[in-house]
Amino acid sequence: MFPSAIRKKFLRRGGKSAIVRVVLILAAVVLFAGVARACPTCSEGMADAQHQSMAAGYFYSILFMMSMPFAILGTFCGLAYISIRRARERQELEVGEESDG
Repeated sequence: MFPSAIRKKFLRRGGKSAIVRVVLILAAVVLFAGVARACPTCSEGMADAQHQSMAAGYFYSILFMMSMPFAILGTFCGLAYISIRRARERQELEVGEESDG
């Protein structure tokens, strides 16, 4: 599986205890995946066909709330970039006019 040099180096650094930790973490993730599957409202909504639209509404509202900081920051950064670019273009035009005249 691994070349012997890598395997020896890994085991020398306490690799067996690291392997045990990784196996325990993976076992915990597998065991608790059902518990951490979703919030109670969403999991109930997915189980009941009548409430699936409510679960979808929660899903889209969470996506909307998570996207807003990036949209706002992107808007302000874009506006700053455009205003700086226009100011540089204006400055270059003024310098060009002064050297021509």
